[in-house]
Amino acid sequence: MSFFPALLNLKDQKIVVIGGGKIATDKVGHLLDFTNNITIVAPAIVDERLHTYIQEHNLHYIPRAYEKGDIQSFFIAIVAVDDIALQKAIYEECQEHKVLCNAVDSIEYCDFIFPSYIKEGDLIVAFSTSGASPALSKYLRRAIQKLLPNDIAEFLQKLKSLRSTLPKGKERMQLLDGKAKEYIQKHFKDL
Repeated sequence: MSFFPALLNLKDQKIVVIGGGKIATDKVGHLLDFTNNITIVAPAIVDERLHTYIQEHNLHYIPRAYEKGDIQSFFIAIVAVDDIALQKAIYEECQEHKVLCNAVDSIEYCDFIFPSYIKEGDLIVAFSTSGASPALSKYLRRAIQKLLPNDIAEFLQKLKSLRSTLPKGKERMQLLDGKAKEYIQKHFKDL
């Protein structure tokens, strides 16, 4: 069965990333597009970019191996370690404490997966193969990203501002729909 696509509001939500290597660093890099309320638990930071993220975004770093109970106060746990037994143990602990878990490269220990995504301002477009081929998602994202107009984030901000000034109702919906349709038709002639 496929994963259900959902966009989560991470405002005021705490995330823990277990691991200090390249994959942990990549996950932290993606999370920073949405929040900086991130704690890293790892005996060592292997990827220099992770040191930079910790310093530049004031992330909390706990320099030790994972200990049972580390996930208890978190909304999400990202398990980026190669030890499959540890992945399983953390996943089971997450289930017990109702913490969403993503164990990198172990679908069976995931409540959710990271899609490949495009983020341009408030626009977010996600691509997923439900773990079947992350590489295909990545290349599809790259292809679609090249098709997006350069000013799409600015256009979306204008629509957002306009929407906030108009009263709810059919007229607002029709006006905004018309502006969106006109923009898309201008940039994608065949639609």
